[in-house]
Amino acid sequence: DLAFVHNNLGTVYQRRGAHARAVAEFRAAIRLQPDYLAPRVLLGASLLAMGKVAEAIPELERAVRLEPTQPLPRLELAKAYERGNNLAGMLDQYRALRALAPQDPEYIYQMGQAYLKLSQWCLAQMRRLDPQSARIYESLAEAYRAQGRTDQAIRAFQRAAEADPKLPGVHLSLAQIYFEQRRTEDARREIEQELAIVPESVAARSIQRKIASSESKP
Repeated sequence: DLAFVHNNLGTVYQRRGAHARAVAEFRAAIRLQPDYLAPRVLLGASLLAMGKVAEAIPELERAVRLEPTQPLPRLELAKAYERGNNLAGMLDQYRALRALAPQDPEYIYQMGQAYLKLSQWCLAQMRRLDPQSARIYESLAEAYRAQGRTDQAIRAFQRAAEADPKLPGVHLSLAQIYFEQRRTEDARREIEQELAIVPESVAARSIQRKIASSESKP
Protein backbone atom coordinates (compact mmCIF):
# COMPACT_ATOMS: atom_id res chain seq x y z
CA ASP A 1 0.00 0.00 0.00
CA LEU A 2 0.98 3.66 -0.34
CA ALA A 3 1.80 4.17 3.35
CA PHE A 4 4.24 1.26 3.14
CA VAL A 5 5.86 2.82 0.05
CA HIS A 6 6.35 6.17 1.82
CA ASN A 7 7.81 4.40 4.86
CA ASN A 8 10.28 2.45 2.73
CA LEU A 9 11.32 5.56 0.84
CA GLY A 10 11.79 7.39 4.14
CA THR A 11 13.96 4.53 5.39
CA VAL A 12 16.18 4.85 2.31
CA TYR A 13 16.58 8.59 2.86
CA GLN A 14 17.28 8.04 6.54
CA ARG A 15 20.06 5.55 5.81
CA ARG A 16 21.64 8.10 3.47
CA GLY A 17 21.51 10.77 6.17
CA ALA A 18 18.90 12.79 4.26
CA HIS A 19 16.74 13.22 7.34
CA ALA A 20 14.64 16.16 6.11
CA ARG A 21 13.47 14.08 3.14
CA ALA A 22 12.99 11.07 5.40
CA VAL A 23 10.79 13.11 7.74
CA ALA A 24 8.57 14.19 4.85
CA GLU A 25 8.08 10.57 3.75
CA PHE A 26 7.40 9.29 7.26
CA ARG A 27 4.82 12.03 7.81
CA ALA A 28 3.15 11.09 4.53
CA ALA A 29 2.97 7.46 5.66
CA ILE A 30 1.44 8.48 8.99
CA ARG A 31 -1.18 10.69 7.32
CA LEU A 32 -2.30 7.72 5.25
CA GLN A 33 -2.18 5.24 8.14
CA PRO A 34 -2.10 6.91 11.60
CA ASP A 35 -1.73 3.61 13.49
CA TYR A 36 1.31 2.50 11.44
CA LEU A 37 4.05 2.08 14.05
CA ALA A 38 7.23 1.96 11.95
CA PRO A 39 7.08 5.46 10.42
CA ARG A 40 6.35 7.03 13.82
CA VAL A 41 9.43 5.44 15.37
CA LEU A 42 11.60 6.27 12.37
CA LEU A 43 10.19 9.81 12.26
CA GLY A 44 11.23 10.28 15.87
CA ALA A 45 14.71 8.95 15.11
CA SER A 46 15.18 11.33 12.15
CA LEU A 47 13.90 14.30 14.13
CA LEU A 48 16.41 13.44 16.86
CA ALA A 49 19.17 13.23 14.26
CA MET A 50 18.18 16.74 13.12
CA GLY A 51 18.31 18.03 16.70
CA LYS A 52 14.53 18.55 16.83
CA VAL A 53 14.07 16.92 20.22
CA ALA A 54 10.85 18.75 21.12
CA GLU A 55 9.22 17.48 17.91
CA ALA A 56 10.58 13.96 18.28
CA ILE A 57 9.24 13.35 21.80
CA PRO A 58 5.47 13.52 21.06
CA GLU A 59 5.89 11.31 17.98
CA LEU A 60 7.74 8.69 20.01
CA GLU A 61 5.23 8.96 22.86
CA ARG A 62 2.47 8.20 20.35
CA ALA A 63 4.49 5.23 19.08
CA VAL A 64 4.76 3.86 22.62
CA ARG A 65 1.02 4.26 23.11
CA LEU A 66 0.38 2.40 19.86
CA GLU A 67 2.57 -0.57 20.84
CA PRO A 68 3.50 -0.42 24.54
CA THR A 69 5.08 -3.89 24.49
CA GLN A 70 7.47 -3.14 21.61
CA PRO A 71 11.03 -2.32 22.80
CA LEU A 72 12.17 -0.07 19.92
CA PRO A 73 9.73 2.82 20.51
CA ARG A 74 10.65 2.87 24.19
CA LEU A 75 14.37 2.82 23.41
CA GLU A 76 14.03 5.78 21.06
CA LEU A 77 11.81 7.62 23.54
CA ALA A 78 14.38 7.05 26.30
CA LYS A 79 17.04 8.64 24.06
CA ALA A 80 14.73 11.57 23.32
CA TYR A 81 13.94 12.12 26.99
CA GLU A 82 17.65 12.12 27.80
CA ARG A 83 18.33 14.65 25.03
CA GLY A 84 15.47 16.75 26.41
CA ASN A 85 16.87 16.52 29.96
CA ASN A 86 13.83 14.57 31.16
CA LEU A 87 15.88 12.05 33.12
CA ALA A 88 12.92 10.78 35.13
CA GLY A 89 11.09 10.03 31.88
CA MET A 90 14.17 8.25 30.54
CA LEU A 91 14.32 6.12 33.68
CA ASP A 92 10.62 5.22 33.34
CA GLN A 93 11.25 3.87 29.84
CA TYR A 94 14.18 1.71 30.94
CA ARG A 95 12.10 0.41 33.85
CA ALA A 96 9.38 -0.56 31.39
CA LEU A 97 11.94 -2.25 29.12
CA ARG A 98 13.34 -4.13 32.11
CA ALA A 99 9.82 -5.34 32.94
CA LEU A 100 9.27 -6.43 29.32
CA ALA A 101 12.55 -8.37 29.18
CA PRO A 102 13.74 -9.14 32.73
CA GLN A 103 16.50 -11.46 31.49
CA ASP A 104 18.07 -8.92 29.13
CA PRO A 105 21.28 -7.58 30.74
CA GLU A 106 21.38 -4.57 28.41
CA TYR A 107 18.18 -3.14 29.88
CA ILE A 108 19.48 -3.71 33.41
CA TYR A 109 22.67 -1.87 32.49
CA GLN A 110 20.81 1.02 30.85
CA MET A 111 18.47 1.31 33.82
CA GLY A 112 21.49 1.53 36.12
CA GLN A 113 23.01 4.23 33.92
CA ALA A 114 19.71 6.12 34.01
CA TYR A 115 19.67 6.01 37.82
CA LEU A 116 23.27 7.24 37.87
CA LYS A 117 22.54 10.16 35.53
CA LEU A 118 19.45 11.11 37.53
CA SER A 119 21.48 10.98 40.74
CA GLN A 120 24.18 13.20 39.23
CA TRP A 121 21.55 15.67 38.04
CA CYS A 122 19.95 15.80 41.50
CA LEU A 123 23.34 16.39 43.10
CA ALA A 124 24.08 19.23 40.67
CA GLN A 125 20.72 20.82 41.48
CA MET A 126 21.41 20.57 45.21
CA ARG A 127 24.80 22.21 44.74
CA ARG A 128 23.18 25.02 42.78
CA LEU A 129 20.45 25.62 45.36
CA ASP A 130 22.54 25.18 48.52
CA PRO A 131 26.26 24.42 48.19
CA GLN A 132 26.51 23.83 51.95
CA SER A 133 23.57 21.42 52.10
CA ALA A 134 23.94 18.46 54.44
CA ARG A 135 22.76 16.24 51.60
CA ILE A 136 25.70 17.38 49.49
CA TYR A 137 28.14 16.25 52.16
CA GLU A 138 26.20 13.03 52.71
CA SER A 139 26.28 12.20 48.99
CA LEU A 140 29.99 12.96 48.87
CA ALA A 141 30.58 10.76 51.91
CA GLU A 142 28.71 7.85 50.36
CA ALA A 143 30.81 8.18 47.20
CA TYR A 144 34.03 8.20 49.23
CA ARG A 145 32.85 5.18 51.19
CA ALA A 146 32.05 3.24 48.02
CA GLN A 147 35.57 4.00 46.78
CA GLY A 148 37.14 2.75 50.02
CA ARG A 149 38.32 6.25 51.01
CA THR A 150 37.13 5.82 54.57
CA ASP A 151 38.87 8.76 56.25
CA GLN A 152 37.46 11.18 53.70
CA ALA A 153 34.04 9.56 54.08
CA ILE A 154 34.16 10.12 57.84
CA ARG A 155 35.03 13.79 57.42
CA ALA A 156 32.24 14.30 54.89
CA PHE A 157 29.68 12.56 57.12
CA GLN A 158 30.82 14.76 60.01
CA ARG A 159 30.32 17.85 57.84
CA ALA A 160 26.83 16.60 56.99
CA ALA A 161 26.03 16.17 60.69
CA GLU A 162 27.31 19.68 61.42
CA ALA A 163 25.17 21.13 58.62
CA ASP A 164 22.04 19.30 59.83
CA PRO A 165 22.35 17.60 63.24
CA LYS A 166 18.88 16.02 62.84
CA LEU A 167 19.49 14.40 59.45
CA PRO A 168 18.65 10.67 59.72
CA GLY A 169 21.20 8.16 58.49
CA VAL A 170 24.39 10.18 58.92
CA HIS A 171 25.16 9.02 62.46
CA LEU A 172 24.17 5.49 61.47
CA SER A 173 26.73 5.51 58.66
CA LEU A 174 29.41 6.84 60.99
CA ALA A 175 28.55 4.16 63.55
CA GLN A 176 28.87 1.45 60.90
CA ILE A 177 32.28 2.74 59.83
CA TYR A 178 33.54 3.05 63.38
CA PHE A 179 32.27 -0.42 64.25
CA GLU A 180 34.10 -1.87 61.24
CA GLN A 181 37.24 -0.09 62.48
CA ARG A 182 36.69 -1.53 65.99
CA ARG A 183 36.28 1.99 67.40
CA THR A 184 33.56 0.84 69.77
CA GLU A 185 33.23 4.01 71.83
CA ASP A 186 32.87 6.17 68.74
CA ALA A 187 30.37 3.71 67.25
CA ARG A 188 28.27 3.72 70.43
CA ARG A 189 28.24 7.52 70.55
CA GLU A 190 27.07 7.77 66.94
CA ILE A 191 24.41 5.10 67.25
CA GLU A 192 22.98 6.80 70.34
CA GLN A 193 22.71 10.04 68.37
CA GLU A 194 21.03 8.19 65.50
CA LEU A 195 18.48 6.60 67.83
CA ALA A 196 17.77 9.99 69.39
CA ILE A 197 16.75 11.15 65.90
CA VAL A 198 15.05 7.93 64.71
CA PRO A 199 14.14 5.79 67.74
CA GLU A 200 12.36 3.21 65.57
CA SER A 201 15.36 2.61 63.27
CA VAL A 202 15.77 -1.15 62.81
CA ALA A 203 19.24 -0.70 61.30
CA ALA A 204 20.39 1.43 64.23
CA ARG A 205 19.07 -1.10 66.76
CA SER A 206 20.90 -3.86 64.91
CA ILE A 207 24.22 -1.98 65.09
CA GLN A 208 23.57 -1.22 68.75
CA ARG A 209 23.15 -4.94 69.47
CA LYS A 210 26.34 -5.75 67.58
CA ILE A 211 28.25 -3.16 69.61
CA ALA A 212 26.88 -4.56 72.88
CA SER A 213 27.72 -8.11 71.78
CA SER A 214 31.28 -7.18 70.87
CA GLU A 215 31.80 -5.50 74.23
CA SER A 216 30.52 -8.53 76.14
CA LYS A 217 33.12 -10.80 74.57
CA PRO A 218 36.29 -11.35 76.62
